[in-house]
Amino acid sequence: MTMEPFACNVVHFVRLLRGAGLGMSPAHAVDALDALRFVDLNRRDDVRATLACLLVHASDERDIFDAAFDLFWRDPDWEGKLRALLLPKVTNGMPPPKRNNRLADALATRAAASKTQAAESKPEEAHARITFSSQDRLSHRDFDTLSADEWRTLRHQIRAHRMPLATEPTRRLKAASRGTHADLKASARHAVRSGGDWTAWKYRAAVERRPPLVLLLDISGSMSAYSRAVLYFCHALLQSRERLQVFLFGTRLTNATRALRERDPDVAIAALGQNVADWSGGTRIGATLAEFNRRWARRVLAGRATVLLVTDGLDHEAIDVLDAEMQRLRRFAHRLVWLNPLLRFADFTPRARGVRAILPHVDAMLAAHNLDSLCAVGPELAALSRHTGDTRWN
Repeated sequence: MTMEPFACNVVHFVRLLRGAGLGMSPAHAVDALDALRFVDLNRRDDVRATLACLLVHASDERDIFDAAFDLFWRDPDWEGKLRALLLPKVTNGMPPPKRNNRLADALATRAAASKTQAAESKPEEAHARITFSSQDRLSHRDFDTLSADEWRTLRHQIRAHRMPLATEPTRRLKAASRGTHADLKASARHAVRSGGDWTAWKYRAAVERRPPLVLLLDISGSMSAYSRAVLYFCHALLQSRERLQVFLFGTRLTNATRALRERDPDVAIAALGQNVADWSGGTRIGATLAEFNRRWARRVLAGRATVLLVTDGLDHEAIDVLDAEMQRLRRFAHRLVWLNPLLRFADFTPRARGVRAILPHVDAMLAAHNLDSLCAVGPELAALSRHTGDTRWN
C-alpha cells in the first residue's frame, strides 16, 4: 500500500471524527501517521487499535470511533451506510441497532461537500430568480405543522444555532484601557515607573457576565412538538457551557439538566422521552410550580437568574394555587419571561383562566412556535435587560 493516498485518507478520517463531535486537531492526524509507520497496514485490527489509542479520549467516544472506522475503511458505499444510519432496520428477534446521529451528520456534510465540488466542476448556468432556500422556508413554519422529513431538517438547523445571550455588568471591576472608574493605585504605580511623571491614567471597568438561566418547560400533550424543539436549543446552550438549568413539568417536576449534557442531542431527548413518566400527558402547572418553589428556587435562582417559562398556560384546575405560586416565583427570580406558543395566532387574547393567572406576574411574553421566534429570544432578553422601566403586563 502506498503511503501518500493512505495519508490523505487518514487526514480525512480525522476530519470525519471531528465533524462527529470528537476533539480532533491537525496534531492528531500527524501523530496517527507517525504511529502507523510502525504498524503493518495489511493487519486491520492493528490499524484500528493504533488509531483508537491515539484518537479516542473518553469511553463514550469508542462507539463513534468504531462506527466511523467500519464505514470509512471498509465499504466504499459509505453513502448507503449513511442511509442505513438514518433509517435503522429491525431484525428478526433482535433490537434495532443504535442510531448514531453525530456520525450521520458528519457523513452527510462530507457527502454534500463532495456533491458541491462535483457540481462546481460542471459549467452550468444558475437562475437565482426561480430558486428558494428550504431552510428559510422552514424557519417560518410552525413546529406543529412539520412533516417527519421537515422536522429532521429543522432539527439539524437548531443544533447548529447558538443563541446570543446578553451580558450584564456586575459589581466587580477589572483593569481596562477605558472605563468608568479611575484606578488611582495603578496610575500612581505607572507614574513611579515613568520617573515621577504622571503621563497616563489607568481605569477599571465593570466585569460583564451572562446571568444564569432557568428554563421551566411544559411537556404536556398540547406542547409536545414545541417542547422538543426547545430542548434542542437547551442542548446547544449546555454544550456551549452556558449557565442553564432545565426543568420539565407536566403532572410532576423533573430536573433534566444532567440528561441534556449527553453529547448527542437525539440520544439525550430520546432518553428523556422514555424516562419521564408524564411526557405528553396532562398539565398541573400550579402544583409543579409549588414543588419548584419549595425544592429548587433558592438553589438555582441566585445571581440575578432569569426564568424562562415555556407553556401555553392551558390549566383549568387550582387556579388560585397557580396565581399564588407565580407570585412567589416572581419574588425569587430577577426576571420572569413567558415563552408562549399561542402567540402564533394574530388574534390571541388572554381568555383562559390559566393564562390570566400567569400574565400579571411576568416581565414579558414572547412567541415560541417556530425557529425564527426561538432565535429572537436572545436579542429580546438583551433588550429587556437594558430596559429600565417596568415591562410587566397589566
